[in-house]
Amino acid sequence: MTRDLTVGSPPKILVQFALPLMGSVAFQQLYSIMDGIIAGRCINADALAAVGASYPITMIFTAIALGLNSGGMVLCSQKFGARQMEEFKTASYTSIITAVLFGVIAMVVGFVICNPMMTLLNTPANIYADSAAYLRIYCAGLIFVFLYNICNGIFSSMGDSMTPFLLLVVSSVSNIALDALFVMAFHWGVPSVALATLIAQAIGGVWAIVILIKRLRKMHSEMTPFFSAEMFKKVVLVSIPSILQQSFVSVCNLFIQRYVNGYGSAVIAGYSAAIKLNTFAIMLFGSLSNALTTFSAQNFGARKMERIRQGLRYGILLSLILIVPVTLLYVLAGDHLMMLFMTSANDEAVHTGQLFLWIAPPFYFVLVVKVMHDAVLRGAAAMKTFMISTFADLFLRIILAYWFQFYWGSTGIWLAWPFTWGIGMVIAVGFYRQGGWKKKHMNL
Repeated sequence: MTRDLTVGSPPKILVQFALPLMGSVAFQQLYSIMDGIIAGRCINADALAAVGASYPITMIFTAIALGLNSGGMVLCSQKFGARQMEEFKTASYTSIITAVLFGVIAMVVGFVICNPMMTLLNTPANIYADSAAYLRIYCAGLIFVFLYNICNGIFSSMGDSMTPFLLLVVSSVSNIALDALFVMAFHWGVPSVALATLIAQAIGGVWAIVILIKRLRKMHSEMTPFFSAEMFKKVVLVSIPSILQQSFVSVCNLFIQRYVNGYGSAVIAGYSAAIKLNTFAIMLFGSLSNALTTFSAQNFGARKMERIRQGLRYGILLSLILIVPVTLLYVLAGDHLMMLFMTSANDEAVHTGQLFLWIAPPFYFVLVVKVMHDAVLRGAAAMKTFMISTFADLFLRIILAYWFQFYWGSTGIWLAWPFTWGIGMVIAVGFYRQGGWKKKHMNL
């Protein structure tokens, strides 16, 4: 189902479009959380730490896939909003080919850097082998990660957020079922957690590409080229800032993970559980941010600037309504949430995760303001300002986390989050109010 986001009530359209996106995020993060729960409770705390230790590396590849998703989505959304359907189809096919190319390269690179990266991160010896095995298996399925994400971006550019949601429901349920089968029934250990993820991603990626190609073929348009070098250049140019931004997030996480690894497997386990919950919350209002990006891109293509401003206001309001109960849950019931991942014998791990949830979530409202302004900048393809806002946040987080730990140990690492969110918010709002993003017209 396609949806024109350039007409109708902005808050109603944002809610209708964002709800399936939030559902997609919920299911995606659910199986990530279930990976941790099954590893921690059905194997042991070291297994949870092993999955967590490799997580920042897997996120580098996911970051590249998400960057391509963002670049393809912005370009396709602007073509769709401008009603240039021939160019929209060419942009879609070209984006798919680009994603396959990047996915193959990522698989090869993943196998090459696996062990060196685990060593570089100072991974403890007791979890090194399981972490490396998990990472190698995950890398084998990267092409499916890239396919699903680019298809998701193209579906979203057409105003269709329901198809990606349904695909992810199937993928997530498959992942959880396979996790339970491989770990609880077959007792295959940590590598089987990655194997379950690989199979589930393959299911989602293959179904997504089949459905998308069928839909593109049914769209009425003049004969369009299947691949365009010019469109490829545009997809890459728009994607590069998003890839760099997403990758820098992952590089930042690598530095943070290295700091955390120095405190032993118990702290790693606690951080791994807490960061999964933190990611779940951020991705929930991040899905609203993605909805606002598509909304802004379509309206930017249609030259409806006032609707973009309205969308920003309602995006912030809806996100704030969303995060209040999540924040209260994390702050008031952090210890109980940690117990989902591990047994009472892991007191240090539970306390570590609980401290993180006391420190970061109360400042989600600051992050909401930042990511919503970022969404408008990204939708207008004002990628330079968007990157500056994000890079400042992440670069300072690396520095402050390193500095603060000398005063407050591992707790100091968690304190870096709210400080840098505040700095990023000020920069993003400043760029939006300066208004340069309105002049970033693409060749529509």
